[in-house]
Amino acid sequence: MSSLTIASGRTRRGPAASHSGGCARSLGPAKSANGYFKRVGHAKREMQPDALARLFQQRSQARLIRFEEQAVPGTSPGDLDPLLIRAFLRDGEGEPEVQLRRLHLLADDAGKPALSVAGVLLGTVKPVRWLPAAYIQAVAYRGTLNDPAEQQDAKDFDGPLQQQIWDAFEFVKRHMQVPAAKELGRSEHPQYSLRAVFEAIVNAVAHRDYSIANNRIRLHMFADRLELHSPGALPNSLTIDAMPSVSIPRNEIIASLFARYFPVREGGLGREFLMDKRGAGVDIVLRESEALAGKRPVYENLADVDLRLTVFAASVPDQEQENGHAE
Repeated sequence: MSSLTIASGRTRRGPAASHSGGCARSLGPAKSANGYFKRVGHAKREMQPDALARLFQQRSQARLIRFEEQAVPGTSPGDLDPLLIRAFLRDGEGEPEVQLRRLHLLADDAGKPALSVAGVLLGTVKPVRWLPAAYIQAVAYRGTLNDPAEQQDAKDFDGPLQQQIWDAFEFVKRHMQVPAAKELGRSEHPQYSLRAVFEAIVNAVAHRDYSIANNRIRLHMFADRLELHSPGALPNSLTIDAMPSVSIPRNEIIASLFARYFPVREGGLGREFLMDKRGAGVDIVLRESEALAGKRPVYENLADVDLRLTVFAASVPDQEQENGHAE
């Protein structure tokens, strides 16, 4: 096979990025005429495509091909951004195409080289061009309700996953309150542990279900809490109670690359790379947030299609303390 050819400059021109568009053909499993259902209590609920994909994988006797390894129709190696893939290439470890295939960033589509889902998410400037829901919606509100009238700021972060993490992290830093009190010298009182926020965002990006085509990560900041919604039910047999002590990555390729190729940009976050191979992220989110706010964060599995994390804001000094006039 010929060596990898990368388009010069940025990504190859193509259809404009859109959060409502779609791929040339579906990446998800097909559904029968009558659909597939599972029993929930005394009712029957239609199974979603991501749940069906997990069921088919569990019952298959052939080699499992994870969703993130699948080829994305309509892509080619020329769609990779040279600056982004530079992080993965190592001198003396083979031609670029060989290295990227070894990392499962390239795949074959009808006998032709194409990008895998992971390749699109990590190696292109606008993954939403092919995976329209692969972005983070961030919204900051003045009050405690999801009310458009209370909206202060809203951003969609739709770059490569590693960039989405930092964009969302900076959004939280910019909008959370960090008042200073002058009791015995200046002391700051942040609403959230930045280390916990970082871990929560990384986990949401690394472990969300990218096969769900009509849902995105939602990061909503309110006056009293932060809510982070990650599409997809918990993988396999993982439960909410087991999350602090058990790590079962949904996207093993993305998690592995986060743990090897993307160093953190700032100190104080307790790690060298985006992910910690020890799987301690959830425990850090729970422990550090509770220590700061006095209230334990809550994970909820909503209708088997959405994992919601609620982190409660720490109380901040009143205005008199802030101005150094507390009695």
